[in-house]
Amino acid sequence: MRIVEDTQFKLGQVPIEEMTFHPKDRDDIPAVLKGLQHLYCDPTARQKIFEILEKQLLPNIDLQRGRPGMALWRVFVLGVLKQALNCDFDRLRSLAANHLEVRQMLGHTNFWDEPVYQLQTVIDNVSLLTADILKQINDAVVACGHRLVEQEPEEPLLCRVDSAVAKANVEWPTDVRLLWESMRCLIRELHCACEAHSLAGWRKAVYWSRTLKKAFNRVRTHRQWRDESKVRKYVKMCRVLIERAESSVSVLKEKDADLEEVLRYLADAQRQIDQVDRRLLKGEVIPHDEKVFSIHEPHTRWITKGKAGVIAELGLPVCVLEDQHQLILWHQILHEGVDSDMIVGFMKEAKDRYPAITSCSMDKGYSSVKNRKALEPVLDTVIMPKRGKLSKADKERESDPKFVEGRRQHPAVESAINNLNHRGLGLIRTRGKEGFVRTVALVVVAANVHRIGQIVKRSEERRRRCEQARKRAA
Repeated sequence: MRIVEDTQFKLGQVPIEEMTFHPKDRDDIPAVLKGLQHLYCDPTARQKIFEILEKQLLPNIDLQRGRPGMALWRVFVLGVLKQALNCDFDRLRSLAANHLEVRQMLGHTNFWDEPVYQLQTVIDNVSLLTADILKQINDAVVACGHRLVEQEPEEPLLCRVDSAVAKANVEWPTDVRLLWESMRCLIRELHCACEAHSLAGWRKAVYWSRTLKKAFNRVRTHRQWRDESKVRKYVKMCRVLIERAESSVSVLKEKDADLEEVLRYLADAQRQIDQVDRRLLKGEVIPHDEKVFSIHEPHTRWITKGKAGVIAELGLPVCVLEDQHQLILWHQILHEGVDSDMIVGFMKEAKDRYPAITSCSMDKGYSSVKNRKALEPVLDTVIMPKRGKLSKADKERESDPKFVEGRRQHPAVESAINNLNHRGLGLIRTRGKEGFVRTVALVVVAANVHRIGQIVKRSEERRRRCEQARKRAA
């Protein structure tokens, strides 16, 4: 049993429409709450968001039976607030339990018997917001923002696109470290599986983990200080444990044990032993496509953009599309390939969602003659500077006033990326590929809600100054 919104008002409850905030408060929480309040007070946006939440999160739910669950409006508020503040679930739970304005936005009263949020309850409910749901909600949020800034449907949207790296929460990958991680998890999972099926052989699992960790700590990763004898000892110890693990796996298979995690870590350990042997002991160069940069987050990529002082970034590139009102219209995660490979499909999908897009500026990383010719039928103005020396036709094209103005406005997209990093795009702490994608989508929604709150706050400030000026003049 779960409802979208609790419409039964209680004694002491403040309606969301009547919530007030201190006009000079510069913290992020009032700005986010103002954005949520505007979404709630906009009938079109509220109806659209409620329809999406009800359709996606309440399929075939009997509203009259079962244990009461958290209202979907509260789930949405908690999700946006968490990502807008880039906080962990502990702080989010504390805000939901103690912050007066947050509790008013959640629909609670200021006194008497109010619910106390448990940490796991908050985690489970916020995790219900999938990436597909959040993309649909983002369209409703952007439409609400356009109505706020009085953007007419037929008015053109002038966009800019760029990509940033959403870093995964992983340690710096070295062959010996990845081998230690896979062996540690393999020993742990096998120990649990053998205990569950009363199988002997892994009683000394804790001792083996400690011994292996000591051997790992003795191995220096830097070539200048590396002792090959210690590397060989470390590899030999891992091979002995893997042979023992293979014999235990064959016995557990006969007992129909669930060995999905065991087999995954076993394959990781075997691969890393092979790579340590080839690279550190035989001096081979491992091809890039054979490398894995995280045992726990296998979707992590090694990204080199040539930034000063940055060797590489570990994560996934995220391409974002921003309009002239600083609202993020669309985003896409690049699980493979580079920027120039996806820009055509990215812009076509964005054009389908927002037909008013007439121009888009991008940097030279997206540039190619093939991409420009493919985008010219889609957009009225393709602001894609050419790499290298310009021909006469290229100089003429890039001297067009619309092209020059688009290039002048393009650096503003860096501000949007910096804002997304503040909302949590700089380091994704959620585990797993699905959690990574969900968090990136939630970052975009939270940034747009925060932007709407800022617009509302500035308009209220202008209105307040005009009233004060009229009073002084009178």
